[in-house]
Amino acid sequence: MASSIFIYAFFLLISATSSSKLLLFPLTHSLSNSELLNNTHHLLKSTTSRSITAQGGDYTISFSLGSAPKRTVTLYMDTGSDTVWLPCKPFTCIMCEGESDPKTTPPPQNLSASAAPVTCQSRACSAVHSTLPTSDLCAMARCPLESIEMSECHNYSCPSFYYAYGDGSFVARLYKDNLEIPMSSPPSLVIKNFTFGCAHESLGEPIGVAGFGRGALSLPAQLAVFSPHLGTQFSYCLVSHSFETERLRQPSPLILGRVDSVGSENKAKRVPTSQPDDFAYTPMLENSKHPYYYYVGLEAITVGNHRLPAPENMKTIDRKGNGGMVVDSGTTYSMLPEEFYNSVVSEFAKRMKSGHKRAKAVEDRTGLSPCYYVDEGAKRLVPQMVLHFGGNSSVVMPRKNYFYEFMDGGDDGKVKRKAGCMMVMNGGYFPESGGPAGLLGNYQQQGLEVVYDLLKKRMGFARRNCASLWERLS
Repeated sequence: MASSIFIYAFFLLISATSSSKLLLFPLTHSLSNSELLNNTHHLLKSTTSRSITAQGGDYTISFSLGSAPKRTVTLYMDTGSDTVWLPCKPFTCIMCEGESDPKTTPPPQNLSASAAPVTCQSRACSAVHSTLPTSDLCAMARCPLESIEMSECHNYSCPSFYYAYGDGSFVARLYKDNLEIPMSSPPSLVIKNFTFGCAHESLGEPIGVAGFGRGALSLPAQLAVFSPHLGTQFSYCLVSHSFETERLRQPSPLILGRVDSVGSENKAKRVPTSQPDDFAYTPMLENSKHPYYYYVGLEAITVGNHRLPAPENMKTIDRKGNGGMVVDSGTTYSMLPEEFYNSVVSEFAKRMKSGHKRAKAVEDRTGLSPCYYVDEGAKRLVPQMVLHFGGNSSVVMPRKNYFYEFMDGGDDGKVKRKAGCMMVMNGGYFPESGGPAGLLGNYQQQGLEVVYDLLKKRMGFARRNCASLWERLS
């Protein structure tokens, strides 16, 4: 995993007619300064492998933590996680060879002098330990029985906690410190007693994570303690990049706060269309077994003019917590259950074969499938793709979100030809007895403002020019 450390300024947008605020952060793509961009096949092979293993992330967020001195922390922004953690010195990353570049990966941090351990009897400690009672946690921290009975374990730190991702994990201890967000005009916004994990060891995770999931220790949830409206809604708009260096270096706006809580001037800037609210909304699905994920129900996918119904486990979540589709900013490509994936690919291939030759060699080199040669002289027949979600919500996908075109060949005397590959993957690796049935990855979210409305428990999608949106807001 590689991560650039482009640190942009942060801005605070303040309504002229309201005391409510919107926080605007720039998200930076981790490939914006990567040598992988010089080799398309290697790049695609790497990103497909990471998607299959659900490893790492793609977009980073930066802020200041602590004092004496303050430290700039750069972490992956991940809606599939509900904690904030960072690598702390001394730090060991197991099986991270090839996953990080020392030139671009943020180094482990020393804790600030103002950092303090979270106590075993705090709510944060129970939250990170799957709501274990404080008496158990304090016993694990070796607090004497008499002190446990009297709730006098203030001097005993919360025990270490274990957290696992799809193909990575870490062990960390909880600390609290000041989080500072620089603003366009002083003073800076300071959040006191911000809780985060400090990890000295991880597996396959060399970079920390800013969790945006539905948990009490996520970044939005903690900001909401300071200002409640910041925890009711957030959205991001990922700049369409097609792995082009200059576009990868453009900031993608991450917006915290509700649109309808600000004045009309900022609302007009946020939604640059003639419609006051042009989002296609779909209800969030609740999952008591995995409560921090953002689940939606996928009803069908239309390829061309043929609507393909999704399997039942993509529409709903059963009593065991299985099913549904997770909207995940930390996974690159979308995943569909094997049988449904095969149906979508089959329909896509049927509509491509009359005008494009299958590029098997490209598939072998990239790990993507199906791929086709799309020479300029060939008839262009790339079918449209539409995602249909619950609540009668349909999202027309920009073509570049599901069909990536690039130049193939030119090495070893081969003639250069334009090739294109479908950017949706077979998610058959999901176990049948657990977890989501599919994932909506960030590549398929490009060029869309994706809103997480936590107050109304719904998600919305709207077409945007995300680069222009950043310029308007900042």
